[in-house]
Amino acid sequence: MKLLVTGAAGSIGSVLSRGLPALGHELRGLDLIPQADHNFTLGWLSGDCLDPAVADEAVAGVDAVVHLAGTPHEDSLPAALESHVHTTARLLEAMLTHRVSRMVYASSNHAVGRTPRSELLTTDVRPRPDTFYGVAKVSAEALLSLYADRYDLDITAARIGTFGGAPTTARSLSTWLSPDDAVRMVDAAVRSRQPGLHTIYGVSANTRGWWDLEPGRAIGYDPLDDAETHGGRVPNRDEDRAEAAYVGGPDATHLKPRPAF
Repeated sequence: MKLLVTGAAGSIGSVLSRGLPALGHELRGLDLIPQADHNFTLGWLSGDCLDPAVADEAVAGVDAVVHLAGTPHEDSLPAALESHVHTTARLLEAMLTHRVSRMVYASSNHAVGRTPRSELLTTDVRPRPDTFYGVAKVSAEALLSLYADRYDLDITAARIGTFGGAPTTARSLSTWLSPDDAVRMVDAAVRSRQPGLHTIYGVSANTRGWWDLEPGRAIGYDPLDDAETHGGRVPNRDEDRAEAAYVGGPDATHLKPRPAF
């Protein structure tokens, strides 16, 4: 398939640029910086998703959009909404213009970050963001729901956990998404023909995981990696218990409040 990857120079985008071509996909990259990888055989655009001309050029001719772009940290409310909701709207409008019907969206566990941790967190819990970043992800999911219903788009919103080469804290032994599973997840989502909006948890098959993996398996995402293989190298810390109290970890408990504007 021909895929547009936004935020292509980021940590997940860089992993996808290496893993997805091996599964038969052709990639076009979009990021604010010059081309960072040579695996984007459909070209590279340096620009901002907020620019309608950039969004239009990026979406033209692809089969699906993998939307990873956005500020990955806490910001003011207006900045968070612009980075995560307005960019998504620009891409959705471009998709309608070019009759592209599939998107994979990088949502976040922070959309439900203030949810007390339980043994199994399903995707039908109510939104409980822990930050303005989380609020923006909730808002983007609502926007995706509107476009999926109104225009018959097929969209996967993946609430990504802790992405990285290996877990580094006790909490991430439950929330880890491995690089290889990130590739598997996106590949399954772009190939899925399940109609409408599907929300899944973007995590690996962690022995200590508390997130429901069945919504992902329903669209073909079957994670293979387990954070437990790294468990012996993760140190015990005094803050581990507090960080495990809520889904969002330290952002749900330790982040200093900031004004919305």
